[in-house]
Amino acid sequence: MLKVCSFMPAVTQMIYDMGLDNQLYGVTFECPEQALKEKKPIVRCILEGKHLSSKEIDTLFSASKHQGKDLYYVDEGLLEEISPDVIFTQDMCDICQIDTACTAAAVANLEKQPILISISPQSLEDVFQSAITIAKAMDREEVAYSYLAKLNNRIDSIIDRLRASKALPKRVMLMEWLDPIFNCGHWIPHQIAYAGGVDMLSNPSGESIVTRWDKIVKYDPEVLVIAPCGFTIERTIEEMHLLMKKEGWNELKAVKEDAVYIADFDMFTQSSANTLVNGIEVLAGLFHPEIIEVPKRLANKYRHFSNYMMVQ
Repeated sequence: MLKVCSFMPAVTQMIYDMGLDNQLYGVTFECPEQALKEKKPIVRCILEGKHLSSKEIDTLFSASKHQGKDLYYVDEGLLEEISPDVIFTQDMCDICQIDTACTAAAVANLEKQPILISISPQSLEDVFQSAITIAKAMDREEVAYSYLAKLNNRIDSIIDRLRASKALPKRVMLMEWLDPIFNCGHWIPHQIAYAGGVDMLSNPSGESIVTRWDKIVKYDPEVLVIAPCGFTIERTIEEMHLLMKKEGWNELKAVKEDAVYIADFDMFTQSSANTLVNGIEVLAGLFHPEIIEVPKRLANKYRHFSNYMMVQ
């Protein structure tokens, strides 16, 4: 049986989702909680355990990238002990996760050289294809097709219900970061479209970018979803004051009509197929509550911002 290490949380999640975790031996410090309880973290970060603001995180990562410094490091002794056959890595974002170049340097001196496979999706279709790539590399390709068939059925169900109700797309915005504000990119605009929305500030299949507040005010979204990369709901709430103090916040249509939501990052910026479909199901319920109800199993994955305000 092949020994596999995952240096990407989304890959780890899909390995678990497809029931292939018996072949997984090493993960990163950012991987899902279940994996961290059962597998050994090989990739670490110098920021572990530190509580920094959005602005501090952005400044630190930008400076590190500019200076060519790595914030991540590999426990090479543990990697040698595991002696994996395959390591899954990524080249989509060299800021928030370890990349293939850094991984290659870490494995250069290993006695047994593993195969490095980069999982770097740009679109939602790419994410689904990634599941096949992962399962195929683990000699279990057939498992991926069953996994993806169930996910596609869930998406089709949403599309069919919206079409049957002749629902018009909602004008929405999903924020990937708060300070500075980033729009959403890659597969998230595709999630929004499947859920019956359109985000005209987004960058489909491309990188998210800093977006000026005056542009957001002019766009005036009907629904605003805030899901900063790597942030839980509770962590995001700590920084909502940054938006609330901006000129024009109270005049936004989404604010006036009580359509501002805070959501867990893993439904959007973690590119695992099942969690992204969870995100589509949640968004559909937020965009079109008169047609679609958010599944009860996902009720804890988002929060109405007004509910937070009531307890302040």
